[in-house]
Amino acid sequence: MNEIKVLIVDDSAFMRKLIGDFLACDSRFHVVGTARNGEEGLKKALELSPDIVTLDIEMPKMNGLDMLKQLMRVKPLPVVMLSSTTIEGAENTLTAMQYGAVDFVAKPSGAISLDLHKVKDELISKLLLASKANISSSSHQHAQNSSVYNLPMGTKVNKMICIGTSTGGPRALQEVLSTVSKDINAPIFIVQHMPPNFTKSLAARLNQLSDIEVKEAKDNEIVRSGCAYIAPGGFHMTVVEKKGQLSICLDTSSPVKGHRPSVDRLFQSISKISGYQTLAIVLTGMGADGTEGVIDLKKNKDALILAESEETAVIYGMPKSAVSTKLVDYIEPLRNVGSFISRYAQKWEGKLRWI
Repeated sequence: MNEIKVLIVDDSAFMRKLIGDFLACDSRFHVVGTARNGEEGLKKALELSPDIVTLDIEMPKMNGLDMLKQLMRVKPLPVVMLSSTTIEGAENTLTAMQYGAVDFVAKPSGAISLDLHKVKDELISKLLLASKANISSSSHQHAQNSSVYNLPMGTKVNKMICIGTSTGGPRALQEVLSTVSKDINAPIFIVQHMPPNFTKSLAARLNQLSDIEVKEAKDNEIVRSGCAYIAPGGFHMTVVEKKGQLSICLDTSSPVKGHRPSVDRLFQSISKISGYQTLAIVLTGMGADGTEGVIDLKKNKDALILAESEETAVIYGMPKSAVSTKLVDYIEPLRNVGSFISRYAQKWEGKLRWI
């Protein structure tokens, strides 16, 4: 296996050495260079041709966001951001992911911190994952699919939509939710693997960019049609029916296969609710979270299942695992998913055609 060439861009000499030391202990990586700011980082990225870049945000001369924007324009590379856990840090991280960063690692505390040792394993695993990312996938292509789909659409049938995603998810969710019709006749429940604070910032950002309301879910909240609910980082989100109304339950029980929130937990809770047609969607992400939930959704209520295609998925892990069950009804590029949701959740009965 060839070594993964890494460029470290950070204004802190301490952080550059610490990250370099982490990677030096792993034979799969080779640090080809370091840079103190975005200007120097951009120059070295062009000169050294690394396989992947670790990038801080707050730097002199040229910050990480400006470097990232230019890098993606002239030489697209997988980038993993180092982010603070503050609200501002979360917002900047989401901007970076919109610009094309594959993933991020949240620092436990300040920019110069021995606490980074706590996330050493996370950093290494995310660098390995990002090195295989499909960074050529674009969420800005126009739908050109002319296929016709027969969907069960009844004028008086209750519907709900659930979405699971991980690596690459924030940008995918932006593409999907920003194209969903404002008059959809269904709630949307979303699990995105993210830490606390980041999901709140993600919901706020998506709410600004979408015609539907997008919010971070609250415990015991009564569900409204036409609203998208994002599971808070660090909490499992499930849906229950009480006296004819749907409500959200949040809990901090043990992570499921390393995840809290868990896509499986969300999907499995919805599989137990009768009287609702369900569309479950599995978008980009590493691993198999959501697969067991897909099986339960099909077994208990014959839900419709859609998986993002390999063509557009940043990481074709979660969708691939769902497809391997042979229970997925539709495999679609990301650019079609928002329209699919809008047509599915309309109140008329008939065929769905991409236009």
